[in-house]
Amino acid sequence: MTQQPEPTTTADTELPLGPAHRRGPLRAGERVQLTDSKGRLHTILLTHDGYFQSQRGSFRHSELIGQPEGTVLTTTTGHQILALRPLLSDYVLSMPRGAAVIYPKDAGQIVQMGDIFPGARVVEAGVGSGGLTMSLLSAIGERGLLLSVERREDFADIARGNVESWFGGPHPAWDVRVGDLADVLPDAVEPGTVDRVVLDMLAPWENLEAVADALAPGGVLVAYVATTTQLSRFVEEARGTELFTEPQAWEAMVRTWHLEGLAVRPDHRMVAHTGFLVTTRRLAPGTTPQQRTRRPAKGAYSPDAEWSPSDVGERTISDKKVRRVRRDIHRRAEIEVSGMASQPGVPPADTQDEDLLSHPEE
Repeated sequence: MTQQPEPTTTADTELPLGPAHRRGPLRAGERVQLTDSKGRLHTILLTHDGYFQSQRGSFRHSELIGQPEGTVLTTTTGHQILALRPLLSDYVLSMPRGAAVIYPKDAGQIVQMGDIFPGARVVEAGVGSGGLTMSLLSAIGERGLLLSVERREDFADIARGNVESWFGGPHPAWDVRVGDLADVLPDAVEPGTVDRVVLDMLAPWENLEAVADALAPGGVLVAYVATTTQLSRFVEEARGTELFTEPQAWEAMVRTWHLEGLAVRPDHRMVAHTGFLVTTRRLAPGTTPQQRTRRPAKGAYSPDAEWSPSDVGERTISDKKVRRVRRDIHRRAEIEVSGMASQPGVPPADTQDEDLLSHPEE
């Protein structure tokens, strides 16, 4: 006998991350992903007075509002456009961003290989635009705790806007703070009470002592670094503390496939290197690491060496771009609440469309 789905409860509708937020007909104020017959993607905010226009034709947003997800519209030029709510991976690639985001392929690896479980107490350092934050919050649920530490207030503000837009409001398990991890962590958590730590920063080895104090025995530390020099430095410093197990490092690559009848082959392009992931676990207090059978040579960097974004190939983010992204996020929040684009100081809805990157590796 087929089991019938449970009806939506009052608790579901009241929770910012409840199922009701992801179900039902399309509503004004929510984000919708459009796909044309050529596979081109557009992400828009539905508004009662909105109007969408592209190379494949146009339509009014009101034609989609109230329709079920998965509706296919025929435009004035006779082309068909599919409307769906974006998945989290779609949203991360199309959302406004100040800092670079951790790509979905790496976020999935962090959640799985870092064993981010429901109810976990997690610390994230380096929030950026909030891409990884949403994956971590989805994994820990409402009963967990995610402490996100970001050095820049403007980046933290952008992350708040993106996270609250995705979940439909503030997440009850999220605590975001501005400052240096080494300063924030001792005051924010009790020693030995954190289950997992994720470091996405320029020099993660600078915080190994603070992380070791916060982690419970057996707790997992995950570091995301961009270059081999950062990877080598982090691993050697982690070994040097004698507080962690032997680090494990890897990278993930994703290759899509062309599917057309019998012409089934790998696509010519792929999402290759984006960053390295390193995991290690906290040893019990008073325990010394197992002796390795082969000792590597010490790293070539002096302990006081300073790193800059240009050293690891990161692009400089202009203050002008960050201010624009913050302004756009606050404007989007107003539209999501009102469901109207024609507000004072708000451009028409068709100028707010955001193209989802067809080739995010570029």
